[in-house]
Amino acid sequence: MITVQAPGKLYIAGEYAVLEQNCPAILVAVNEFVRVSISQSKGTSGLIHSKQYSQDSVHWVRQGNKMVIDNRDNPFEYILSAIKFTEQYCLEQAIELSVYDLHVNSDLDSADGKKYGLGSSAAVTVATVKAILKYYNIEASNDLIYKLSAISHYTVQGNGSAGDIAASVYGGWLAYQTFDKKWLTNELKHKKLSTVLQEAWPGLKIQLLTPPAGMDLLIGWSQQPASTSQLVDQTNAKKKSIKTQYEDFLEKSRQCVLSMIEGFNSGNISLIKQQIRVNRQILKEFASLNHIAIEIPKLTKLIDIAEKFAGAAKTSGAGNGDCGIVITDSTSNINELKNLWRENGIMPLNFKVHSISH
Repeated sequence: MITVQAPGKLYIAGEYAVLEQNCPAILVAVNEFVRVSISQSKGTSGLIHSKQYSQDSVHWVRQGNKMVIDNRDNPFEYILSAIKFTEQYCLEQAIELSVYDLHVNSDLDSADGKKYGLGSSAAVTVATVKAILKYYNIEASNDLIYKLSAISHYTVQGNGSAGDIAASVYGGWLAYQTFDKKWLTNELKHKKLSTVLQEAWPGLKIQLLTPPAGMDLLIGWSQQPASTSQLVDQTNAKKKSIKTQYEDFLEKSRQCVLSMIEGFNSGNISLIKQQIRVNRQILKEFASLNHIAIEIPKLTKLIDIAEKFAGAAKTSGAGNGDCGIVITDSTSNINELKNLWRENGIMPLNFKVHSISH
């Protein structure tokens, strides 16, 4: 039996803009994991089993008279996609395939099965890729694991930046810029998978960041789950009709995140905090432009309380639920802050940043 794990993630800054080329975001990997165990099957059939996902509901939409199932929130779709592409890679390495059982276990949801918004579909994809490569004794770099996982995930989701994949593979704090999706789709059509995995992907940038000494990250959960893929669909649908404002949003986000990266590089906590507040405003403007709710009342409360204690706070990820993040330092009374959160129905999550030795 081989068991591997992949951490969950949280976005710190740069959400929505990160879907486009040359727009960086900052993410962090957290010490909550998806674990995948793989072992040779006893019989001729294999098993994919998950403790968490057996009761998963499925969304569907009407397209004309057809009922079309939206599988993007179904974790099994990501597992199957990861198996498909990783085995394709194995075949191209002349490896003989066998039948195995996969067991998936996740910390990335609450005890009653609600999602925290830690990127469970990305983490399960990464863990599945790692498990299969290990099962077939393939030595794999993080870059190879990232690319295989990004292809597997993007094939199912059809949108997204794969920043959550990067956080699950590389760990720690990182600055991330997405790759050219059209280029990748075209390459996969015309080239062997192994070739595409060895190529430099246009636009892709992954940079590990070192947080300044004394800086702390707090995470609060709104206790309201959100669907990222559906929110991204809504904003994608509006891009053309608000072209000028959209380009303005991208540029503002880009400058904000680049300043924040500078804060990490120079160890300047106050610059990071300042840019967290700037990014919050940029996202609020973007939300009103798109008529979507990113900062729901519970998250506004979370932020207002954090600001009372000199913390710089904002929504994390697509918003509309899930988590808020706070950057604090020694000036904040963290215990008081968390108590006030609890009184207002916001659950402090005691997650730590998970670094992976490289």
